[in-house]
Amino acid sequence: MSAPWAFFGKAIMRTAFILACGLGICTSAAMAQPTFPNKPVRILVGFAPGGGTDILARALAQQLTDSLGQPVTVDNRAGAGGIIATELGAKSPPDGYTLLVGSAAGFAINPNLMSKLPYDPVKDFAPVGLFATLSYAVVVHPSLPVRSVKELIALAKARPGELNFGSAGNGSATQLAIEQFLVQAGVKMTHVPYKGNTPAMTALMSGEVALVFDPVLTSLPQIKAKRIRGLAVSTAQRSALLPELPTIAEAALPGYEAGNWFGIFAPAGTPRAVVEQLNGAINKAMSSPEMRDRLRNQGAEPLVGTPDDLAKHVQRELAKYAIIVKQAGVKLP
Repeated sequence: MSAPWAFFGKAIMRTAFILACGLGICTSAAMAQPTFPNKPVRILVGFAPGGGTDILARALAQQLTDSLGQPVTVDNRAGAGGIIATELGAKSPPDGYTLLVGSAAGFAINPNLMSKLPYDPVKDFAPVGLFATLSYAVVVHPSLPVRSVKELIALAKARPGELNFGSAGNGSATQLAIEQFLVQAGVKMTHVPYKGNTPAMTALMSGEVALVFDPVLTSLPQIKAKRIRGLAVSTAQRSALLPELPTIAEAALPGYEAGNWFGIFAPAGTPRAVVEQLNGAINKAMSSPEMRDRLRNQGAEPLVGTPDDLAKHVQRELAKYAIIVKQAGVKLP
C-alpha cells in the first residue's frame, strides 16, 4: 500500500509545484505590466495649426510633457468643422495614448444640427477634464450709432431684420452665440455666414455687416485701433484683456452667457485610473501661474475640474443648444 501512496504523494507535490510556479509567473507578469504612460501621447485637434484651439492645445501639451514624463504632441486633423478629428478620437484605442480637444461645436452644437454624425458625444467618449473657456467680444462697425448693448438692442428693435451680423459659418459657435443673444433680447437680425472668424471680421471692418462676436484676442488690436467698437464680452466674467467692457449679462441681458470651451476627451472604455491620472496632470498644468498667465494673454480663462464635471458640462451644453437651435430656427443648408 505504501508504494501507491508514495506515487500519489509525489504526483500531488508535482501538481502543487506546477501551480505555484504558474501563480508565480502570473504574479510576476502582472507586476511587470508597464505603468501609464510608457510611450508618447498625442492630442487630436480638429483645426489647422495656428488657430485658437491649436494654440491652447500646444500650451497644454507642453505642460503635460513635463508632468507625465513622456512626449505629448498635437496632431492636427483639420476638416469638416472638427468632425474628422472627433471621429478619429472616438475610434482610437481606449488606452489613454490618443486624446482629443473637444469644444462646444463638436460636443454640443453639431449633435443638435446634424442628424447623422460618425460619433456620439456622450457614448463614444470618456471625459477627462475641462481646461479653458474663451470669451467673445461683441463688436460693431464704428458707423453704427450705438455705444452699448442696450442701444444695440434698441436699434435692432427699431429696424427689425435690417441689421446684418457675420459669423464664422452656418452652425458655428459664433453664430449660435449671436442667435442666443437675439432670442434673449427679442430682436431679429440677418445672418451672413463666412468661412471663418477672420473673413467675418474683415467684413465687419469694411461695413458689410454691423455686428460680429469674435474671440477677444483677435478683436483686441482692432478695438484699440478704433477700426471696430467693442460693446461687451459674452462670458459670465469680464475679460482680463478688455476689463473696461461689461459682460452682456451686466449690460442688458441678465443670465446671458456664451463662449467657447475646451475639454480633453479619451475614447470610451479608457481605464478610469488612466483618466484620473490625466485629469490630475491637466489640473496641475492649469493651476500653474505660468499657464494661467499664458492662457489669459490669449484671451482664455484656465479651468480645473473632475471628469464628472466635464460630463455634466457636456449634458448641460447639449440641452442648452437644443433650445437655442429650436428657438432661433437654425438649420444647416
